[in-house]
Amino acid sequence: MAQVVWTEPAVADLDAIADYIAVDNRAAAAALVRRVLAHVEQLVAFPESGSKPLELGRASRYRQIIEPPCRVFYRFDGSSVYILHVMRSQRLLRAGLLATRARGVGGRAKQPRK
Repeated sequence: MAQVVWTEPAVADLDAIADYIAVDNRAAAAALVRRVLAHVEQLVAFPESGSKPLELGRASRYRQIIEPPCRVFYRFDGSSVYILHVMRSQRLLRAGLLATRARGVGGRAKQPRK
């Protein structure tokens, strides 16, 4: 069993996506957040179930899960799953973003709002 740790930037990413959707449809925004949280919670039992992002190549230590319209990027260190970034799937992943967010992930945990 792995522990799921949300980084502050990842929580802010999910909040920003939900806020954008909520402008037109609050119920849809809340439903998306619930779906993302439920999908991420599956990583407790299956931390290596996510795919490796194609943009990063096979050697990457990062993984992703997809809950349309979001991609959730994370890193598993053997005991903890660190949620690093959440983005809309239509956007391109910027090179180096995950490595930047992965630095010092130890104590910067926060729980996303539901």
